Amino acid sequence: MQSDPSFMLLSPLGLIPILPSASLKYRQEKVTMSNWRSRRWVLGLVVFAVTAASYAQWSNPAEDVPAYHPSAPLRIGSLPAILSGAKLTGENFRYPWQIHVYEQAAKISSVIYQLPCNCRCDRALGHTSLRSCFEGLHGTECSTCAKEGFYAYQQTKLGKTPEQIRAAIARHEYESIDLDRQ
Repeated sequence: MQSDPSFMLLSPLGLIPILPSASLKYRQEKVTMSNWRSRRWVLGLVVFAVTAASYAQWSNPAEDVPAYHPSAPLRIGSLPAILSGAKLTGENFRYPWQIHVYEQAAKISSVIYQLPCNCRCDRALGHTSLRSCFEGLHGTECSTCAKEGFYAYQQTKLGKTPEQIRAAIARHEYESIDLDRQ
């Protein structure tokens, strides 16, 4: 009988030999489990790397422009209506600026159709331009949309083109708008 400790098991009855095939099977299971753990670790690192590489924080903000249309719509009538009239009442319209911005947005509908909205509602709500913010209640809830709406109206009245207004919005010039003074 061998006295190699790797093949012997200590029991109350004394040393019991373990067959080499049983020991080998145990070692194979241990190696397989170790491989599985290392593969799992590597898979976790790969998933982390892909997530980090694709995360918006790593993208160039100058290249990340919110959604807008480069030209005026062919027919305004085919677009959803901007809220107006009796729809500008209720708990969402508590402040005068909320009603005022919707009234102004309706007057420059084709201009705001060509402008992006920097609150990123294109990602969160599927909006396609600043105009989309005023087709529902989002323009009442979001100060960025409201400020951009007021800014677009002011600049349109000054004779600026949608391209010039879009460039100014990209420079965040709308942030100087005080909603309480509108």
